[in-house]
Parts: sequence; C-alpha cells; structure tokens
Amino acid sequence: MAFLQYWNHTAVTQFILLGLTDDPVLRVILFIIILCLYLVALSGNLSTILLIRVSPQLHHPMYFFLTHLACADIGYSSSVTPNMLVNFLVKRNTISYLGCGVQLGSGAFFGTVECFILAVMAYDRFIAICNPLLYSTKMSTRDCVQLLIGVYVVGFLNSSSYTFSFFSLVFCGPNTINDFFCDFPPLIELSCSDDSVFIFLTTISVGTVIMFTVFVICISYIYILITILKMPSTEGRHKAFSTCTSHLTAVSLFYGTVTFIYVIPKSSYSTDQDKVVSVFYMVVIPMLNPLIYSLRNNEIKGALKRQLLRKIFS
Repeated sequence: MAFLQYWNHTAVTQFILLGLTDDPVLRVILFIIILCLYLVALSGNLSTILLIRVSPQLHHPMYFFLTHLACADIGYSSSVTPNMLVNFLVKRNTISYLGCGVQLGSGAFFGTVECFILAVMAYDRFIAICNPLLYSTKMSTRDCVQLLIGVYVVGFLNSSSYTFSFFSLVFCGPNTINDFFCDFPPLIELSCSDDSVFIFLTTISVGTVIMFTVFVICISYIYILITILKMPSTEGRHKAFSTCTSHLTAVSLFYGTVTFIYVIPKSSYSTDQDKVVSVFYMVVIPMLNPLIYSLRNNEIKGALKRQLLRKIFS
C-alpha cells in the first residue's frame, strides 16, 4: 500500500511555470529581447572559442580556461533560455516532470563549472603575476587538464545532489512554480515529503561551491594586489593589472547576482526582482562575458584583427 501511495503522490507529470509576465504584449516584447540576447550570447561565445582555437598566440592556459568558460556560458544559458522563449509564445507555460529535473541538473552543473573555472582563472593569474618564473611548470598542459577534469567532476557531483534530491521529492498535487524555470527553492515549496534532508544536502553542496571558489579568488587577488603594489615601475603595475581586469569584471558580475539570489534573505526583495536577477545571470552575463574579454583584452583584440586581415587579404 505504501508503494502504491507513493506513486499516487508522484502522479505530477508536468509543472506550470508562471513565467515573467501575463501581459501578452509584454511577453512578445520580452521574447524578442531575450531571443536577441541569447543569439548574441551564442555567437559571441562560439566566436571566442573559434578565435582561441585558430590563433596560436592565444594557446596559453588563460585562454584554454576561457574556452571552457565560454562553453559553460553556452550550456548555462541553453539550459533555461530555449524553454523560456517557447513559453513566451504559448498560453500555458509548462515543463514536464523529467524536463524539470534535467533543467535543474544541467543548470546546477554548468553553474558549478562556471564558478570553478573563474576560480581556476584567478589561480592562473596568481601564478603568472606572483610566480612568473614557475608559470610554465605549475601551469603545464598536464596540470591545466587535471584542473579542468577536477572542475567537471565537482560540477557533476553538485549537479547529482540536485538531481537526486529532485527525483526523491514527493509532489502531492500543486504544480505551479512562480518562476520561469525549475529552481530548487520553489520546488521544495511544492513538495509534500520530508524535505529537510534534501534542503541540507543541496545547501551544503552549493554553500561549499560558493565559499571555496570565493576563497580561492579572494586569496589569489590579495597576493596579486600585494605583488603589483611592490612593482617599481608604473608601467609594470599597469600591465600586470590590465591582465586581470576582464576576469575581475566577469567575477563581479557573476558572484554579485548569485549573492543576490542565494545569500540575501528573501524577505528583503520581491519575487519579481528575483526573476529579473535570474534573467540577468542566466541570459545577460553569458552574453556579456565574451564582450568583456574581447573589449578589455589586448591579446584577443590583436588576434581578432589578425584573423580579420587574413580573411580580407587572403
């Protein structure tokens, strides 16, 4: 009987997403805007990957990790945006039970990968500026690959904790999510099972990811700042700091929005503000990252000019 009761409770086959707005005109406007942002994000990140691949002068650890950051941005945005765009055009915004689990897991995976790649890139800048003579040894191809494997393993483990928790939850009937994608907090509110274990598991998982990566980034930049301030020449300090500005901008944007969503108490802002910030870090930031690195990085701008000139005069 308990087995049959369990399956009766989990008869929810889909969830209703309330989305960003009910206004039909505003939904069309938002569809056009978000579609444009998504296409720019895809083309920008794919262009970054292609440019780094075809430019020998960019075959360095920093750009190796930047390639995978671009891949994470594509995956992170694509885990939510296509379904959101479809839902703008239909009367009833729905997502299947399985689709919700896949969306939750893929978002957690690519989000975790992005966090750790940003931390690894901070470590890369720390070695390049604070220990330049050991850079080729400590950031060899083997070491970079091992770091990247570690990033994806941790991403898989964090994603697994979310996916396992989702498919272990019991849903008794209410299936309306006040959001435009399947996020864990609103799903917990719909569950009628004892969710304390799953809340603890996911909180420990995401808390560990955020605290560890923020710690690595902060420690790296503290040492970088100390090293830069000790440099005798103004030109040397400017050159060293300029290699970090793109990464610092990307880190500030990403962690600023993540902090707003997951750290600031929910009572201090509305659900609508939560949705706007979610759109920002899932759609806008993946679009901004390639622009930040292309506009503020002289090596990428130089490589882009060389490739364009080669195409023009070939």
